[in-house]
Amino acid sequence: MSRKIISCRDVMNQRFDIVDGLTTVSEALRIMMENNYKKVIIKKRDIHDEWGQVLLSDIAKHVIAKDRSPERVNCYEIMAKPIVAVRPEMDIKYCARLFNSFGLSSAPVIENQEVIGVVSYNDIVLSWLDYLESTANEA
Repeated sequence: MSRKIISCRDVMNQRFDIVDGLTTVSEALRIMMENNYKKVIIKKRDIHDEWGQVLLSDIAKHVIAKDRSPERVNCYEIMAKPIVAVRPEMDIKYCARLFNSFGLSSAPVIENQEVIGVVSYNDIVLSWLDYLESTANEA
């Protein structure tokens, strides 16, 4: 029996916002708190640029720990860039392996140079569990 392929597109979430690098950390935090997001994606400036991201942990490490004012720090100053992204068609087993190899817990899903979602370990595991339960019910 062959295993059904579950892709990153199947499990990705929309728990992120895309902001400009000049957005202040204070504004990014407001967006994250209002929407219960753990990250914001930083826009590419042009076709030759790369996507960036700011996680809550980046704010803790680069703003809070260094006693900086979130109103005076821009996202571009603390973002991770370039970021590891995945294709929508990638099988979640390979996505989980990629996360393990690079110490990631989530990654944006990029199609045609645009971020269309984010996939996380949580999304992968919960979708895999749903798949296991549905195949057990078919047996």
